[in-house]
Amino acid sequence: MVLVGAPYATIPELTTLDEVRGGSPYGAATIAGADGSRTPTKTELAIARGQGRMWPKSPRNFMAN
Repeated sequence: MVLVGAPYATIPELTTLDEVRGGSPYGAATIAGADGSRTPTKTELAIARGQGRMWPKSPRNFMAN
């Protein structure tokens, strides 16, 4: 299995400190709370979308030219 992270260089939302949020260069996440009532914020969704954009690019890094 290949894990694709969410690098700071390509996902600027990772550098914002305006709110409590999930997500790191290791990947997208959300903080749901004990009862799961909190939904993902716009920032957390943007991080997830950014990580999703990284996935199609990653196989090229493992293929021989």
